[in-house]
Amino acid sequence: MEILFAPWRLEYVSSSDSRDRETCVFCTAFRSKDDQATLTLGRDRNSFSLLNLYPYTTGHAMVAPNKHCSDLADVDVETLTEMMGTAKKLMAAMRELYRPHGFNVGFNVGEAAGAGIEEHLHLHVVARWKADNNLMTVIGGTRVVPEDLDRTFERMRDTLDHMARGRK
Repeated sequence: MEILFAPWRLEYVSSSDSRDRETCVFCTAFRSKDDQATLTLGRDRNSFSLLNLYPYTTGHAMVAPNKHCSDLADVDVETLTEMMGTAKKLMAAMRELYRPHGFNVGFNVGEAAGAGIEEHLHLHVVARWKADNNLMTVIGGTRVVPEDLDRTFERMRDTLDHMARGRK
């Protein structure tokens, strides 16, 4: 058997079994003033967007309500509308930067539905390519993300800023 070393995953693997988090990672990111450290791409009136620290694919972003809540039923229509608008912007930026063939966009509500962080609702925006479900993923159970998060953050933030200036 081949071994692919991914030391950056240690923190996630060692803490993922702990469901008694004292602080919410989304609330911490929302309150932080250091957007680069939290990979926060943008902030709106009711929600904010950030890159996933453990991405499925390059550019994997999330949109979360500013309000701490775990269920879609607890989010008002204005916030949901804003979140979907942000998802559209993220998709446009990913299209420009990475030329994906499609997207997965959705909520995983609750642990049984696959929510890795179930205590704070968030919307995933995942760029997909025809070949991203390749040998490494299927046989090796490993995803290969070809761009590091700092570079992805830089490129996505610049593209989103450029797109926002073009609309004004």
